Amino acid sequence: MQQRTTRRTAVWALVITSMSGFMASLDNLVVTTALPSIREDLGGGLEDLEWTVNAYTLTFAVLLLFGAALGDRFGRRRLFCAGLAVFTGASAAAALAPGIDGLVAARAAQGIGAAVVMPLTLTLLTAAVPAERRGMAYGIWGAVNGLAVAAGPLVGGAVTEHLSWQWIFWLNVPVGIALLPLARLRLTESHGPDNRLDLPGTALASAGLFGIVYALIRGNADGWTDPRILTGLTVGAVLMVAFVAYELRTPWPMLPMSLFRSRAFSAINAASLLMFLGMFGSIFLLSQFLQGVGGYSPMEAGIRMLPWTAMSLVVTPVAGALSDRIGGRPIIVAGLALEALGLALFALVITPGVSYGAQLPALVVSGIGMALYFAPTANVVMASVRTREQGVASGANNAMREVGGALGIAILSAVFSAQGGYASPRDFVDGLNPALWTGAAAVAVAALVALLVPGRHRAPRATGPDDQPRLPLSRRVSGHEAAAGAGRRDVRT
Repeated sequence: MQQRTTRRTAVWALVITSMSGFMASLDNLVVTTALPSIREDLGGGLEDLEWTVNAYTLTFAVLLLFGAALGDRFGRRRLFCAGLAVFTGASAAAALAPGIDGLVAARAAQGIGAAVVMPLTLTLLTAAVPAERRGMAYGIWGAVNGLAVAAGPLVGGAVTEHLSWQWIFWLNVPVGIALLPLARLRLTESHGPDNRLDLPGTALASAGLFGIVYALIRGNADGWTDPRILTGLTVGAVLMVAFVAYELRTPWPMLPMSLFRSRAFSAINAASLLMFLGMFGSIFLLSQFLQGVGGYSPMEAGIRMLPWTAMSLVVTPVAGALSDRIGGRPIIVAGLALEALGLALFALVITPGVSYGAQLPALVVSGIGMALYFAPTANVVMASVRTREQGVASGANNAMREVGGALGIAILSAVFSAQGGYASPRDFVDGLNPALWTGAAAVAVAALVALLVPGRHRAPRATGPDDQPRLPLSRRVSGHEAAAGAGRRDVRT
């Protein structure tokens, strides 16, 4: 009976966290293919339309760490439900927005809700799933989230083409309403360290990331020498240095710098940033290539991306289970190497008149690579830290991904603009080709960085309950032992 109850709890946790993570991840790019329709209905200039994308990305990126900290302090299930309610309400507000300013404000509120929900999905899932089955659970969770990131343009294009742009946001509402009572009834409450909130650290990190991400997003439009861009980069960098210095001294750090003494944690976060830099920027440009040069409608372009995006559903659960047997490093390295190879194949075959068949090998290889990356990465992140630190570790990894995505769009778009443009199909390809090589190089470097992850990553462990003193970082146990502890400690109902 106990085993059946545990299994049922794990299944519900997987369904709830995966669906919530899907909505939060999907809204990163779902609006991009709807921008012309939004401008036709609501008016506004190009900068207003850009903010319908950027408002979500910025608030999501800069508040992820704070969302994880709030969950650790006040209860992960409680804050998860609160974040889900904010996201759902903001989605309805976006659909009902009477003007462009209201839409931008609603998108920012969506980002706040997503920043609370997203880092807590993984910690809640870890608390509910037995250690021996976490690889498979992380695989399914990773597949769903990876599919959401890559399928954003497809979903946005299909909904806009056959319904209206408002339905991009309306679709979130019934899902959110259904998930709220399920989360309250089916998820188990858990907490992180019962410490004070690190408000100064949160302010420094949020302001620093805001300055950097804002500058990266606006750099192409305003020019990289524009005083606002230079100020954003400079002040943002200074604030991030101040954040690190403060976190090293405060007794209640939001992001304990001791986490980075773990080679696994440091390497996997650096690899995640580089992976999203190459992947996010490439998908952003390739979806435009299929529409602007290939002549496909938004939905047709998304369908032709399915060999890439749908591969996650097939490969990622297998990769998660395999990581339980041989460890995460070889699977992550292989996935990143294949992702880099796929982007390089795109760069080699892309021409104005290239057939879809010629692109298919690159799509398949990229899809397999992305799928191999996601599940083992979640496993490595969660097993590289103590149970009590899993919330903040999840938030840090998600923040790295969001910053990497923003950086990828900015850098690859800058390369694209410097070498080509939208004047003709040839002009577009002239810009796309070096941008894809840049993305491939970033992911290849990520594969090299991932080699630094220990073969059987080890995680620090406490000697007793979470409120007891912990052993030094030099005292380690295996990732599986640390993961097993998550099922026994840190749970309060």
